[in-house]
Amino acid sequence: MEIIQQGWELFINLVRQFNFYDAIDVLAVSFIIYSGIKLVRESRAEQLVKGLLLVVVVFILANYLNLHMLKSLLTMFFQFSLVALLIVFQPELRRALEQMGRNGVSKPLSLASAPKDIETELMNERKGISAVADACMLLQKQKMGALIVFERKTKLKEIVDTGTIVDADPTAPLIGNIFFNKAPLHDGAMIMREGRVYAAGCILPLTKNDSISIELGTRHRAAIGMSENSDAVVVVVSEETGQISMAVNGILTRNYTRETLVTTLESLTLPENSGEKKKSGIFSGIRRGKKE
Repeated sequence: MEIIQQGWELFINLVRQFNFYDAIDVLAVSFIIYSGIKLVRESRAEQLVKGLLLVVVVFILANYLNLHMLKSLLTMFFQFSLVALLIVFQPELRRALEQMGRNGVSKPLSLASAPKDIETELMNERKGISAVADACMLLQKQKMGALIVFERKTKLKEIVDTGTIVDADPTAPLIGNIFFNKAPLHDGAMIMREGRVYAAGCILPLTKNDSISIELGTRHRAAIGMSENSDAVVVVVSEETGQISMAVNGILTRNYTRETLVTTLESLTLPENSGEKKKSGIFSGIRRGKKE
């Protein structure tokens, strides 16, 4: 009973000393913990976190049971744990920092653009999307594979450097020629930047997600990997089935028609000043695709 009373008195004292800055401190720590859980959930990092928790439990048991050798070994492990965590969670940390940079810096800069520039950009982006959609329909009929990356806020210089600069106005015949199965650049990915065909024959990183269906080939795995490592939108045309798919944020959606492809690409890639269409189009387009 005395312990409960002491605990209650301690709680009351803490409440009395609690101020506005303490509330900010609690909210900040809560947000960091929530973001960390969200970052590792449903990814390979989740299994790593479970492994680390198991190591902590073993350390507590070793300390309690006086297992000196095991305790010494785990103590040495924890001394280098910070460096180990930075190495193990490097992909997740990089993705989180990139998202912070996109959300925190890019929006204020985009607001500084002149209305005329925005309208020109919208026109170029729509022209590029229309050309890609027409080309996908052509390639679908001819059962030719394609891998098309729409660059957004994250610039893809490292990817562009692996291919050949084209920097041409987008047309369905041009895109079709790039992915023609006898063409030199057909095996790589094509990069769309600001509504133009910027580069072709580029090499994309493959996803390391082991839960991906074995039915998906290298193109689909490259599309998912590219969308995991950046905010790019990646369109894939299957060489075997002619099916059109799209990868965004590591999620692959499938069975796109020309109309749903155009709607989804416009909602995902057009500047935010394009209005309410962006808000509704994202969900309507992705819902039509089958989540893989």
